[in-house]
This record gives sequence, structure tokens and C-alpha cells, in this order.
Amino acid sequence: MKTLINHILILIIVLTSCNTFAQNDHFVQNGVIEFEKKSNTYALITKKIKGETESYYKLAFESYKKNNPQFKTTKSTLTFSKNKSLYKWAETNESPSNNSWIADDAMANLKNIIATDLDTQTSITQKNVYDDLYLVKDSLRKIDWKITDETREIAGYECRRANAIVLDSVYVVAYYTIQIPFAGGPESFTGLPGTILGLAMPHENMTWFATKVTEIPVSDKDLAPPIKGKPADNKGLNKILLDALKDWGKWARKTLQAYSL
Repeated sequence: MKTLINHILILIIVLTSCNTFAQNDHFVQNGVIEFEKKSNTYALITKKIKGETESYYKLAFESYKKNNPQFKTTKSTLTFSKNKSLYKWAETNESPSNNSWIADDAMANLKNIIATDLDTQTSITQKNVYDDLYLVKDSLRKIDWKITDETREIAGYECRRANAIVLDSVYVVAYYTIQIPFAGGPESFTGLPGTILGLAMPHENMTWFATKVTEIPVSDKDLAPPIKGKPADNKGLNKILLDALKDWGKWARKTLQAYSL
């Protein structure tokens, strides 16, 4: 009888502890996440000029390295509430040296504004494709994520790793947290059981990592989708790009991938 009572007391203590933990485990329902995108420009240029024999490519690369750091950093924010979000970029004033032709890379320069609605599984994306502005309305990309046991802390949140292949050949690593239940993330990446706070494309030499999460009220105005641009869907824009890039040779595929992201 005494043993039974002890077991019951232990069970009560365990259940009470679990209940207290659950009450203290706070989930962020709305707010703003600040991201830093880092592009390894030296690696990107090395790939770009691989196989080129003209000396001016090497000279241009050496000149670029003397005047610019290895990593290009840009900042963006993800504003979210319930099942909607708006992803956009901070205003920057890049110096002329950072706009060197040899460092020009479509994916590194990508600055889409993306409004995501998880309820309707749709997005509205404003894409600046060279001299043209497009407003792309379409369904969300279906991503076959493979969740792993690996974890790491990002911006104060414990995150779990997931891997995927998108656009047929682009390997993606994502780190998501269940403490922020919104199933979205930077760029157009969604579909995990929590918010993506870390994103990497190792073979593309780029990463996106959250630096700060601020829990604040978010209004419908804060989530208003972009409205300017030539109307298109992903299939239509892809056809436009294929026609425009048909004479671009080896750079066409990478540029097409960037604008399809």
C-alpha cells in the first residue's frame, strides 16, 4: 500500500511539472523576424570565370578582392501573424564597387517581396527582373522536406534541421523552430512544422539566418501584399525568361533558377 501511494505521489509531481512547463513554454504567434543573407562573392566569381581564358577576368577578380570583402551581406524582414506573412528587404545604398560586373549574380542580388497566405496556399511575389517588374500570383511550392535529428540554436530559439531539393537540383538546408508556429520562412520557403530561422544553399554559396525575433502586434496593413508589376504566374514568367535567356549560354540556367526561387 505504501509503495502504491509513493507511485501515485511521484505521478502527481511529474504531471504537475509537465503542466507547469507547458504553461511556461511560450509560442510566438505574431511579430517580425530580422534576417541576414550572406553571399560568398569570391566563390561565386570563381565559379563564374571557371574555364575562361581571357586575362581580364582574372584581373577583374583580383581588383574586386582588393576593394570588397568576401561576403556580401543584405538584410530582410519577415512580418507574420497567424497564417499570413510579408517578406521584404531593407533599403540599402550600395557603393559602386559592390556593383562590379564580375560580382553580378542573379541569386545574390535577388530581392523579391513576397506575401504568403498559408490558409489559401498561395503567394503574391513582386520580382524585379532586370528592367521589368512582375507581380507573380501562384500556389505555394510543394517541398519534400526530410526532417533530421540535428538541432542548433538560432536567435535564441532551438531549431531542427530539414533538407530538400528544389528547382530539380538546388540542395537546401533549413532550420525551423516549433516555438514560432507559423509554417513559413525567408524567400518562398514553407511547409515545415514551424518557422524557418535558418536557410542555406551550400552549392549556391548563400545563407539566410535570423538575427532577431520581435514579438509585436501585426495589423492587416503590415501584411499588405505588393500591388505593382506586370501580372504573371510562375509558368508564364518562366516562359518569358526562357525566351530572354536563350542566347546566354552557360549563365542562362543559373539565372533562370534565381528568378524561379
